[in-house]
Amino acid sequence: MMDHRNNPPKVRGWRHLLAAQSYSISGFRRLLRETAFRHEVLAFLGSLLLFALIGAELQDYVALIILFCIVCAVEAINTAIEEIIDRISPELSATGRHAKDLGSFAVFCLLVAWAALTAYVGYRHLLPPS
Repeated sequence: MMDHRNNPPKVRGWRHLLAAQSYSISGFRRLLRETAFRHEVLAFLGSLLLFALIGAELQDYVALIILFCIVCAVEAINTAIEEIIDRISPELSATGRHAKDLGSFAVFCLLVAWAALTAYVGYRHLLPPS
């Protein structure tokens, strides 16, 4: 049986919202230590620049921003999976490797979707209609 006497009391109301924001900021700072995430941020800035140069439309920017937010969320979950696996199973194991590989594959799928969106927007704006 777990001992709940050492757990801090639940925070409610505005204090809960402030605490949640603090946790999110901490998570963002942790994610910034990941090279892959920093590359994704640079790629996002590059995509924004490309979209501006080719005259992308508002809906193109909205799709890009939504996709980038999803990439960030999945990258954060992937990093969390890696942290947990490294903590509970520091030795090499098939299960740990599978968990990490599946998280990586989820990020990869979103990067392919991002590349497809960027290619589609570029194609639509750079090639004249037939």
